[in-house]
Amino acid sequence: MDRHPLQACTEKPVPGHSLATRLLIALALLLPLQPAAGDAILEGERHHPVKAKNGMVATSHTLASEVALEVLKDGGNAMDAAVTAGFALAVTQPRSGNIGGGGFMLYAPGNGGAVEAIDYRETAPAAATETMFQDEDGNVVPDRSRFTHKAAGVPGTVAGLAMALERHGTLSLEEALAPAIRLARDGFNVPDRFTEGLEQARERLQRWPATLDTFYKEDGSAWQPGERFRQPELAKTLQRIADEGIDGFYEGKTAQLIVDEMERHNGLITLDDLKNYRPQVRQPVHGSYRDHDIYSMSPPSSGGTHIVQILNILEGFPLSDFGHNSAAGIHHMAEAMKLAYADRAEYLGDTDFVEVPLDGLISKAYGESLRKTIDPDRARPASDIRAGDPGAWESPETTHFSIVDRWGNAVSNTYTINFSYGSGITVTGAGFLLNNEMDDFSAKPGEPNAYGLIGGEANKVEPGKRMLSSMSPTIVRRDGKNFLVTGSPGGSRIITTTLQVLLNVIDHDMNIQSAVSAPRIHHQWLPDEILIEQGISPDTVRLLEDKGHEVVPGSAMGAIQSILIDNEGTLHGGADPRRSTSSAMGY
Repeated sequence: MDRHPLQACTEKPVPGHSLATRLLIALALLLPLQPAAGDAILEGERHHPVKAKNGMVATSHTLASEVALEVLKDGGNAMDAAVTAGFALAVTQPRSGNIGGGGFMLYAPGNGGAVEAIDYRETAPAAATETMFQDEDGNVVPDRSRFTHKAAGVPGTVAGLAMALERHGTLSLEEALAPAIRLARDGFNVPDRFTEGLEQARERLQRWPATLDTFYKEDGSAWQPGERFRQPELAKTLQRIADEGIDGFYEGKTAQLIVDEMERHNGLITLDDLKNYRPQVRQPVHGSYRDHDIYSMSPPSSGGTHIVQILNILEGFPLSDFGHNSAAGIHHMAEAMKLAYADRAEYLGDTDFVEVPLDGLISKAYGESLRKTIDPDRARPASDIRAGDPGAWESPETTHFSIVDRWGNAVSNTYTINFSYGSGITVTGAGFLLNNEMDDFSAKPGEPNAYGLIGGEANKVEPGKRMLSSMSPTIVRRDGKNFLVTGSPGGSRIITTTLQVLLNVIDHDMNIQSAVSAPRIHHQWLPDEILIEQGISPDTVRLLEDKGHEVVPGSAMGAIQSILIDNEGTLHGGADPRRSTSSAMGY
């Protein structure tokens, strides 16, 4: 491959941690790798991040981390490694890694140049209508937007990763795809989490013959930990992309297989929908928080907008003095979250279709006005909160990975097929799952989606429109240099998960592993409750209840993969222990 002159490697690589090493470290730290519902997340100085000088990858699957790290060791840059990881996750982690879905990517050059956002979110097919998920009486039919062929938006992942590689990478698409093709063709030994996922989703997945044939054994049983799992049809699909570029997915045989699948089951995606799909380069949302520059995803993601909005509200409160996960700190965070999610329901949508008051929502003045409505001693009922007036201040199962190369270039990428395993529908003959992202539209304004999020007119179904998302790939700069690269899966909890890692680092001075591992909370306006992971003190819970909050214990939230770059240029990787296959590796 061709190299930029600055890409000559003169230092001897140091191998990253293997999964076995990470398991031993985790056991030594008494840190559970993947908590079940209600398990505690331990925190403290015993959470040590992985350190490196030349390059770092943090993904949700060890095999993806390994192939991405090899790209960096071989002289590739952060984008080369990111695209390689993205395709590898489509093979090794079918519940969320994908070529049948879409997502968002942020790229921040190490020289301080402009941060770029790439939007490869799915789009509604041309035949989509505003009432397509309602019955004849106007009532929402939930399963129609979730578990049918009509639930699939036009996939964007292949076009998005190809665009990102062409704009900022040095590898060819064929080179970036090679590890994924090998993993699909030759197979890989499945981890416990792979088996557990197939067992948990068995009833939904085995409804579809192609899904049963692709992901289960001939007798219908799930592949067991340590057994070798191969995906020959997916290997052929990926090979067509390697040979023909994006035309190998959006036209030709693969496109026809997708359309045949739609026509057999009254789906909507056509050959023209696929051929006409285009990813978009966008300006990221940009804000500041305590002398740090915050860059995150712009609409059609709501994530960046509301991370910046919540930070603007919280900037006027002494969070570090309150203490990490104190009752006062959680109270102020929850009250700020409520205000942002109320605005989300009213204003956010695809800016190619609707006018979003973005400048107002992320302005410091609007944040200050919202801050004044927070009572430090009492929770404000969600029923008393309505969307604010940002116009008055205007002058507009998912997976994440973070990568930094030896030149300081950073990539933050979040992509998804929505639910774990998306719609559960595999394209017959192509070996990949279809998304069910159409559920992220407002099936009917004012009605909650599967995550309980309320949507409005701005996010109604329209042909060619991108559905609203919470995905929040984020890059923080300090003194003009890349400082923190982060992001998470988690549906409506993505925004608050990413927010809390930023606060843990900036306000509470945690190392990156502690910031990632610490217990989290979440409030999304409606329902009016604070969700908490175990690890929050019972005394804190009682104090929050005394302030009028309803506190609900829940399962582990998110799986955030993060990299921090210190003042000496050392890279610190934090892989989320909530996902057992997560791994940060560097050299």
